[in-house]
Amino acid sequence: MSLTASSKITELDFAKGNGLIPAIAQDIKTGKVLMMAYMNEEALRTTLNEGKACYWSRSRKELWRKGATSGDFQVVREVLVDCDLDTILLLVDQQGDGACHTKKWSCFFRRLNKEGALEEID
Repeated sequence: MSLTASSKITELDFAKGNGLIPAIAQDIKTGKVLMMAYMNEEALRTTLNEGKACYWSRSRKELWRKGATSGDFQVVREVLVDCDLDTILLLVDQQGDGACHTKKWSCFFRRLNKEGALEEID
């Protein structure tokens, strides 16, 4: 299955994830992966309409407009969809202090070393 010029949001495979698809945010300038969250169809439509990232909060069970309380908005420049139509890649201009709630630029600021211990890298 491929996304054609006439394809629509409704062709994305939200069913595979019980109404949610993973959404990866990547900094358009640096290529750095900033975060991963989930979107339902409403969150994706809101993102497209408003031009800022909107996700679905699994814990609060509501739309989560990134930056609404922190001021750390993600201005969406491009939305890419994977080959299986079940994952979104947002190319964003990250605004504010960063994407992570810890005030790090990226949520991916730790790695596992060979011994399996966490090391902070950012």
